[in-house]
Parts: sequence; structure tokens; C-alpha cells
Amino acid sequence: MKIILGPASTQLGQKIAELLNAEAVPVAFKTFPDGESYVRLEGEVQDEEAVIVQTTSPPQDPKLIQLALLADAAKRNGAKKVWAVVPYLAYARQDKVFLQGEALSIETIANMLEVAGVDRLTTVNVHQEKILARFPFPANTVSAIPLLAEHFMRKGLEKSFVLAPDKGALHLVEQAEKVLRGGCGYLDKQRDRYTGQIHMEKKTLDVKDKTVIVFDDIISTGSTIVAAAKILRELEAVKIYVACVHPLLIGDAEKRIIDAGVEEIVGTDSVSSRVSKASLAPLIAKELVK
Repeated sequence: MKIILGPASTQLGQKIAELLNAEAVPVAFKTFPDGESYVRLEGEVQDEEAVIVQTTSPPQDPKLIQLALLADAAKRNGAKKVWAVVPYLAYARQDKVFLQGEALSIETIANMLEVAGVDRLTTVNVHQEKILARFPFPANTVSAIPLLAEHFMRKGLEKSFVLAPDKGALHLVEQAEKVLRGGCGYLDKQRDRYTGQIHMEKKTLDVKDKTVIVFDDIISTGSTIVAAAKILRELEAVKIYVACVHPLLIGDAEKRIIDAGVEEIVGTDSVSSRVSKASLAPLIAKELVK
């Protein structure tokens, strides 16, 4: 097995290679003046299982093209199998047709990657796991929620109440609660399909004078977290922390969340950011040798 260091995840790929005592294959890459991508493997993959580590966080499209080109390059250079490790899988939230006339984006991406040469894919906390069953090659997701919960354990926050910003994320906080053991719950959230506006209703939650950690898979604009923090302050939570697997933090999202009264945001290196304080490397390394 050799680890190909995708341009978007070079540091994470290097950590995984070190944990596995595997050879890391560097990648030369550039963007041409017209915006097209170029990649070149700077190592041999002949007769090897080539693992490409490449996240596809914003800007998604160039990173997806790099991933496809790397898969093609690996196959053309004799790799017997190409395993794409894509910590943040772009377009996964368009996993069904919500409005008439839409594309089913994630299926299109999966088909593109198959044509490029991907034989298998592993991602982290994909939006809807069931969509992976429809990929044209074996695909699975692993969860970084226990890893994030352990991070808060090491900070001395055992017994914190863990909260999902909506019912759909309840399965995430149930994983965290098994580590932190301080109780869990969720808020009621509705999002307008056309405008994207969020409406969040206050629930009866026993969080007065408690430390609360809000867990979510993705933080994009931060609107959901800001609304949740407002409710938690009204319910007199003593401290509020936020944990997410994929800290996209578009625009001023990080500032808005902190200004809303959140003590700290903790994310993984699925997406490289200032809040990426928990590495996925051990989780992914373990998955690669199962």
C-alpha cells in the first residue's frame, strides 16, 4: 500500500502514511492560467494498492478534478487498485431530488470517479450513509464523532450535556454521549428549501447551569449553530462548546459563532482550518488495515 498525498490533504495523508509505516507518494500540481488543473505522481505505484487522500471541501470542483486526475494517473502507472479516501465528500448533501428539475449530484460525482479509475471510496460522516449503497463501487463512511468526544474528555469536560441542532443529527450526539455520559438531546429545526432560512424552536431541555457541547457533521455558514447558541443561552447553559467533523466555516461563520457566546469550536482536519484540532489520521489508518 502506498499513500498518494492529494494536494488538498497533504498533511493528513502524511500522518496516515507515518501511522501505517507506508510510503507516501508526493504529487506535483498546478493550475494553468485558464483554470485547468494539472497533477503528476512523483513516485511509483506499479502493482500497488494506491490510496489517494484528498478532501473535496470548498473550492470543491478543482479538488474533485484533482482527485479524478490522480485516480487516472495511478491506474495509468500500474496501480492494481485505487482507494480514494475523501474525508469531506462534496455534493453529498444533494443525495436526492428535492425540487423538480434538479440533478442528483452525488450520483454524478460517484459515476465520474468510477470512470476515472476509483475502485473503492472511504469518507467521513457522510450526510446520508444510505446513498453510498448506490455508488458503482464499494463505498463506506466512518464516524469521527467519538474522536471529537474524546478530545473534550481530555479537556476535562466529561459529563457535559451533548446537543444535536436538529433531530437528524441525534445519531451523532448518541455516539458522543457514549463517551461523555452527560445526557443528550436535540432541537427542532426547519429549513426553507427555497430560501435556505432556518427556523429553530425552543425545546424543554434541562441544561441550566450545565456545560453543553453542540455536535454536528458540517458547519457551513454557522446559522444553525448561532440559532442553537441563542436558545441555549436563554435556557441558561453555563458554557457552550461546538464540535463538528467538517469545519467549512464559510465567510465570517467562525466569528459569528464565537460572538453568539460559544467558548470554542473544535473540528477535524477533514477541512484544514484554525479550528481543526482533532486529526482523522488514526481513524483512517485503522480503516485502511481492516
